[in-house]
Amino acid sequence: MKLDDTSAIVTGGASGLGAATAQALAEQGARVFALDLPTAIEAAPAVDGVTYVPTDVTDGEQVRAAVAQAAESGPLRTVVNCAGIGPSARILGRKGVHDLDLFSKVVQINLVGTFTVMAIAAEAIAQTQELDHGQRGVIVNTASIAAFDGQIGQIAYSASKGGVVGMTLPAARDLAQYGIRVNTIAPGIIETPMLATVSEEFRATLASGVPFPHRLGQPSEYAQLVTMIAAHDYLNGETIRMDGALRMAPR
Repeated sequence: MKLDDTSAIVTGGASGLGAATAQALAEQGARVFALDLPTAIEAAPAVDGVTYVPTDVTDGEQVRAAVAQAAESGPLRTVVNCAGIGPSARILGRKGVHDLDLFSKVVQINLVGTFTVMAIAAEAIAQTQELDHGQRGVIVNTASIAAFDGQIGQIAYSASKGGVVGMTLPAARDLAQYGIRVNTIAPGIIETPMLATVSEEFRATLASGVPFPHRLGQPSEYAQLVTMIAAHDYLNGETIRMDGALRMAPR
């Protein structure tokens, strides 16, 4: 599927994986709508072809408005869900039981938010003109290797990302009749702003645990994989680990 003269949505598009993806899609000719919280957008750089849209992915009405804005700009063909949070807490810790509201918040943003954007965007994609072999578009969701190798303190994050993996195949099957493909990327340790606050020594330790290559992943590599998935019309219903063959230890 070609991206020229089409619209694309990227959630979490103001920084990290989302920002790199928004730029990569824009460079391939898509009109990109980067959805993120207002505070994140304030710090985002101006990028040719990228329009920032203040949106809370847990708010259905805000998502509908953002999808409508993207669809009005041209046929909506590509949706990438990068929005998410990853706080750490154990089921039982020094301060007691895991904060129940925090667990719900992580699932609400990472899993329910992903579903909300996917469902509402799919409705818009389904209304576009068919391309070759009946295809209309592609949705790429973001999980994590924590969906498979969750570490101590990642109970909420792992649960939410495991849910994203679990949605992938049924979503692809549900949307097949509309010519919409659904795939998921499960990144390993990526050098995003969340790691910017840790020391170089700690980053080196993280990198040394990756079998090959011995380094952290780059947001640009995630973005490259998104564009490859968009171009590969037969790739559907798949979760792709992008982790340098890393399998996470318990801690």
